Amino acid sequence: MARPRGGQGGGAATRLELLEVAEAALAGGGAGDAEALVYRQAGGLTRFASSRIHQSAWREDLWVRVRVVVEGNRVGTATVHATDPAAVRATARRAAEVARTMPPDPGYPGMPGPVAAYPRAGRHDQATAVADPATRAGLVAGVLGRLPAGVAAAGACETRELEIALANTRGVRASGATTAASFSILADAGSGTGWAEGTEPALADLDVAALGERAARKAIDSREPRELAPGTYPVVLEPNAASVLVQWLGWLGFGAKAYDEGRSFLVGRLGQRVCSPLVTIVDDATAADTIGVGFDFEGVPKRRVTLIDEGVAASLVYDFRAAAGHGVEPTGHGLPAPSAEGALPMHLAMLPGRTPQEELVAGMERGLLVTRFHYTNLVNLMDTTITGMTRDGTFWVEDGRVVGAVRNLRFTQSILDALASVRAVGAETEMAAEDGYGAARAPVLAIDRFAFSSATTF
Repeated sequence: MARPRGGQGGGAATRLELLEVAEAALAGGGAGDAEALVYRQAGGLTRFASSRIHQSAWREDLWVRVRVVVEGNRVGTATVHATDPAAVRATARRAAEVARTMPPDPGYPGMPGPVAAYPRAGRHDQATAVADPATRAGLVAGVLGRLPAGVAAAGACETRELEIALANTRGVRASGATTAASFSILADAGSGTGWAEGTEPALADLDVAALGERAARKAIDSREPRELAPGTYPVVLEPNAASVLVQWLGWLGFGAKAYDEGRSFLVGRLGQRVCSPLVTIVDDATAADTIGVGFDFEGVPKRRVTLIDEGVAASLVYDFRAAAGHGVEPTGHGLPAPSAEGALPMHLAMLPGRTPQEELVAGMERGLLVTRFHYTNLVNLMDTTITGMTRDGTFWVEDGRVVGAVRNLRFTQSILDALASVRAVGAETEMAAEDGYGAARAPVLAIDRFAFSSATTF
């Protein structure tokens, strides 16, 4: 089957073709349960540095992953990067051969069955799917042409389309598509840098001019930063920094398998207050402003799950296996099975408040305004401590006014402790760049206590 190339998205016809590929794989697996997952991601990337475009690239990946069960509970998988029927049937036979060599899986729960309908999820924007290099280059050129004198910039504009199709021998037939567009810019004004980034389901939803202006303004305002001693300070985290906290929480233990294995920070905390009552975090692929399709990698419908409800640890997410073990319905958060990780929330969002960012800054007597975090790593899973650095726009606030830039600081901070000291939640939200681990949308956060452990050299 020929694939569209060079920035031309597939649309509904392609999704039908991918579903036919999945169905073809089922014929080659032999007796027992069989499942075929077809995944296609394609898109264009335009990069710029020193205020000049230096790269325009197109990338596309398509794979078919077949899972076959023999003798009731021996499970094997095989993958092929091809779509012709002979290749996918051969892959199914190979998966069956692998299954015969595997030990029995006594906890094998079977596979999901068919559903009447899948929810509408995310958004597919055809203009984003077919965006070409000239479209992206035009947006970049417009931003670069408006930079102030003495400011150079680097960054990227990316447009992507994701298509997924799944079929199994229990009757599941599912196909869906979504799009994503992102624009990031690092402005350099000599002794100061500024960062801005936006990610949305549609390229037209990105205000790239505003992103460029924001990054340039931060770079100019960051010139000649002063030293600041490490310590615990009040902070206002802009959405990009706040989304890092939300995304790390998603990785650290909302999945039922992680909870059952005792490697979730929620062990012993479900039903208890773990954050400020101002904090509510949901996972919702059905939101119009997210990026996703209406089913998970097992063909289970996705649904909204409230993970933290006004500060209380409320729920876990379940794949098909964990749900069977707990006697509950799966929540549509399964990864390609069998999964060592279990379920993961992939469409996280912290719900916004009503206070504009400028009012959050005005309400801080002395503290820091943080643009973004860089190079974050885990320190302690069970108390959700991570470490990282501020970067590209860190400012000192006195009496509710930004009075100047400070050198970047390294932080070592428990996410739950930070979210427990949230003073206010802003009205503005932004989505962090979507990647293989999903995306997180977050508002501006005013936090009373945030621990900075050392200064950096830049």
